[in-house]
Amino acid sequence: MLKMLSKMAMCKSHGQDSSYFIGWQEYEKNPYDPIQNPSGIIQMGLAENQLSFDLLESWLTRNQDVIQFRENGGSMFRDLALFQDYHGLQAFKNVLVEFMAEIRRKKVKFDPEKLVLTAGSTSANETLIFCLSEPGEALLIPTPYYPGFDRDLKWRTRAEIVPIHCYSSNNFRITESALEEAYEQAQKLNLRVKCVFITNPSNPLGTTMSRDELNILITFAMTKNIHIVSDEIYAGTVFDSPKFISITEALIDRKLEKSKMWNQVHIVSSLSKDLGLPGFRIGMIYSNNETLIAAATKMSSFGLISSQTQYLLSKILGDKKFVKRYIKENKKQLKHRREMLASGLATSGIECLKSNAGLFCFVDMRHLLKSNTFEAEMELWKKIISDVGLNVSPGSSCHCSEPGWFRICFANMSGETLDIAMQRINNFVNSSTDFCRDIQQQPPLMAAASSRRRTIANWVVKLSSGDGRTLKDGI
Repeated sequence: MLKMLSKMAMCKSHGQDSSYFIGWQEYEKNPYDPIQNPSGIIQMGLAENQLSFDLLESWLTRNQDVIQFRENGGSMFRDLALFQDYHGLQAFKNVLVEFMAEIRRKKVKFDPEKLVLTAGSTSANETLIFCLSEPGEALLIPTPYYPGFDRDLKWRTRAEIVPIHCYSSNNFRITESALEEAYEQAQKLNLRVKCVFITNPSNPLGTTMSRDELNILITFAMTKNIHIVSDEIYAGTVFDSPKFISITEALIDRKLEKSKMWNQVHIVSSLSKDLGLPGFRIGMIYSNNETLIAAATKMSSFGLISSQTQYLLSKILGDKKFVKRYIKENKKQLKHRREMLASGLATSGIECLKSNAGLFCFVDMRHLLKSNTFEAEMELWKKIISDVGLNVSPGSSCHCSEPGWFRICFANMSGETLDIAMQRINNFVNSSTDFCRDIQQQPPLMAAASSRRRTIANWVVKLSSGDGRTLKDGI
């Protein structure tokens, strides 16, 4: 019977065997609840923003007509329930481009006619790759990157990902040499490179790309005559300096509006992170390439956004006073929560990469590894899930080039739950007596903190052996 299924159905390249997804599965077996299951696993692997939900809920309370699909005393239900074509509601697209400009400090303007609506950014990214590459052609992606890209960009498109290796020695910044090395590696593999795919702000780093990095990237793409895809779904989460620079702003600063490159840069956006509405499935492709926009619009019919969703969000985003307030308050909340996580980890002698955006921190636990290997990282990760009761994402799931880094999310839980998570980590580290390499063998990035760590060396000798509970050997 199985032989009657397609190769796609039988394909093993979906990425579900990644530790990123396996951690989710472990959480779902034993989810934390402060009352029903206080010893359960706390979900810190979900990049979801719940910090400003009260603002959205209060808006809905004040605007009951919108929820009831009523306008000017009449019902909109019939109009919204009947057929809508795949171009989307014009009123929604109009406010979306205004929102995109607002969170980019109005440094750039967007044309609603160059916008394609998709059912989330996952669909937007896949659609772009279908438009840009043939099966077997390559995308260059800086590491570390979001684990889901192995599924989103490769599974159905059959494109190949060639990593641009970045390192902690320069805070994982993109360099010209790293770009050239990745391009040369693709050539060695006989792969034609079609684009560089970036996330800015970065997931999992929580950092924004500098103007120098963007210029290096643009120059590289122009030299190689390839496309740039800039996934900017975290643009609205920038809560600290330096300010966010969109790839479009960088092009304008170089006066490239009339160049060939202007039509070879494409942006992915979303309301999942910027507005904290992942369940509404709002994704967007923006491009100056008319042929690509036409093709992507046709493809979007396979994953449309409901008219009711578009109508509701057009009203929310059309309230300019509310939008400005939301952006301001959301940034304040994110900055505070990031500080809570960083300070809580610092109490346990664990440091975070300096960040200014996102819903997570990239956390340095290299000093807690038994050895400087990805096997040791997996061993530590298993203990964090099974013994500490936290689902975090190991750096290897993000294709990080160095073992010992973990992505930890902070915006998908209450402050009380975050406090409990920090206490669990602290207890774990303080009781650690089993398998950590000597403090003097720490990586260079940890050297500056070595004097402080020596005062608490009692907990950095080794990691706890736990209470005997382990994940399955195959994890």
